[in-house]
Amino acid sequence: MIRLVLPAHLRKLAMINSELQLDVAGEITQRAVLDALEAAYPVLRGTIRDQDSGRRRPFIRFFACEEDLSHESPDATLPEAVACGREPYLVVAAMAGG
Repeated sequence: MIRLVLPAHLRKLAMINSELQLDVAGEITQRAVLDALEAAYPVLRGTIRDQDSGRRRPFIRFFACEEDLSHESPDATLPEAVACGREPYLVVAAMAGG
């Protein structure tokens, strides 16, 4: 069971109140987690990653175990602490300004 935390605007869109728990089959990668999320909550398709290219949206970041995984390969295995549910996988809305 993977623990997943979404930013408030995506939780509201998906009508989720708190942290999610997802079953992810096979190897635990960013792609597998996001595939499972979009299968469970189709309204989120295209909000975190582009539907055609699969690339992360510009103002979305991914964190796990206090590490920024935003620029890692989507097929890289997530840390063991995330895979076994001890630590959450975080989808964070990045801030921009000037």
